[in-house]
Amino acid sequence: MNTDWRSHLVTGASTALVLVDIQNSFFHPAGSNYYEAATEIVPNLHRLLRRARASDRLVVHVSEQHRPDVEDFEYAKLPEHCIVGSHDAAFFKGFGPAGNSNEFLIDKRRMSAFFATDLDLLLREKSISRLVIAGVKANVCVRATVQDAFSLGYRCLVPRQAVNSNRPHLADAALEDIDRYMGWAVTLAEAEDALS
Repeated sequence: MNTDWRSHLVTGASTALVLVDIQNSFFHPAGSNYYEAATEIVPNLHRLLRRARASDRLVVHVSEQHRPDVEDFEYAKLPEHCIVGSHDAAFFKGFGPAGNSNEFLIDKRRMSAFFATDLDLLLREKSISRLVIAGVKANVCVRATVQDAFSLGYRCLVPRQAVNSNRPHLADAALEDIDRYMGWAVTLAEAEDALS
């Protein structure tokens, strides 16, 4: 099995950056899902975002948003979080769409950024075939997004230094699964290179 992501490049392929759930809920100390280790990846997320913007790459800002008047099915397993309009649901400082034509917002109500959203349609309209996917949590929303992306035919790169979890052993297992079955777990430098 060839694990080098460069050998799987499609001629003329275009790459997008997908940032998953960079929201106060996970990154702000007052967030309902905050964990201290999340802040460790913030500088690396900024690096990816700067590189994507400098290279005029498409950037997708994925935001978990739950309706205030709906008893969401996720609450069967998780406490209420990221309610539309709340501090929890807002983007963490320095993240979110910059207002230019290459940055898009995708709101989701489930773990995968593809489930019941128009993300796949958007990417196909923009002729995107390769994704750099980063954010939180490696073993939950990042993994679910990568799995759906792979099933839809996208080549997925996940920079190890730009994802993590409050359960490090599960983040490690998720990255191993991604690298073995669904994409490529790469270094931050390789992800930046892919966005260049």
